[in-house]
Amino acid sequence: RGYLDTKTPTLILLGSNAVNLILDVILVANLGMGPQGAGIATTVAEWIAALCFLGVLSGKLPSADAKNIRSDTLDDNTKNASGEVLLTVTPLLDLPKWSSIKPLVVAASSVFLRSIVLQVAMSSAAAMAARSTSDGMIDGSGASASVAAHQVALQLWLLCSFLCDALATASQALVADGIGRGDDNAVREVSQTVFKWGLVLGLTLSTFLWIGTSSGVLIDFFTSDEGTRIELSKLLTIVLLAQPLNSFVFAADGVLQGAEEFAYQAKAMALSVMSAFAMFAVLEYTTFGQEIILGGDNDTLVNVWYGLIALQAMRGITSLVKLVEAPGPINLLGKQVL
Repeated sequence: RGYLDTKTPTLILLGSNAVNLILDVILVANLGMGPQGAGIATTVAEWIAALCFLGVLSGKLPSADAKNIRSDTLDDNTKNASGEVLLTVTPLLDLPKWSSIKPLVVAASSVFLRSIVLQVAMSSAAAMAARSTSDGMIDGSGASASVAAHQVALQLWLLCSFLCDALATASQALVADGIGRGDDNAVREVSQTVFKWGLVLGLTLSTFLWIGTSSGVLIDFFTSDEGTRIELSKLLTIVLLAQPLNSFVFAADGVLQGAEEFAYQAKAMALSVMSAFAMFAVLEYTTFGQEIILGGDNDTLVNVWYGLIALQAMRGITSLVKLVEAPGPINLLGKQVL
């Protein structure tokens, strides 16, 4: 990402996944090694990918555009045919100084804490889904139908999130490049373009999910269990309506990461998770939530998903605050500087 090179990691990951698939067929299907064979296949593929990345970064292997050269022939005056200076990353055995790695440690710590807080929220959602009961449940289905429906809806949510995360990857690299060049106009234009495409992507995902839901294709594809089908139908509407919000949140994540707002994002995630817990608690345990907001139709599983929507909404609000901050790293609504 730092070199704005998306082709190289794509080719490496395609190759490693192909190796994984081939080894799965050999070890699992033909040799009958089961989970052990699958584990070996995945580990071998990961090592191959890691070594390829190290080879490219050290200049020993060419990147997808063939710009990398051997590090032992590189000097400050080495240029390609178009006059660009060719750079490689050469691993060293020396321990770096604290002043050199402090920014990396601070950024990594913030991202780590942010991820932990998010995983706590997702794990709590799964735990509450396992305790879910509603009046519409088929006798005997119990919490198993709720857990199954929750996992199907969550996988659809994650699939859409991975698609939206492509915007985050692109925006992070392009925004960081613009900030590094001191080009405020480019940073603002990239951000605005990413959010426009994010809206298009979100609406497109919602449309496809609506078609799959209204036609019954999605539910038929995932399950034939009647209890799970009933519970899943309640969640799919929430998932499809949330896609424009998800697209904005992921695009904003990428823009703010490009601006190195890691600490702010960690604090915003903590606030967002607290908002999710608060939303669930109000809907599940208070008379105001059950009678006024829900109109007496209380369903723990649906309340869990309302909490997840509250989490995303607060992420969107906190991101927007930082994006439009003036003066700020993005100043999304600012005027072009001539």
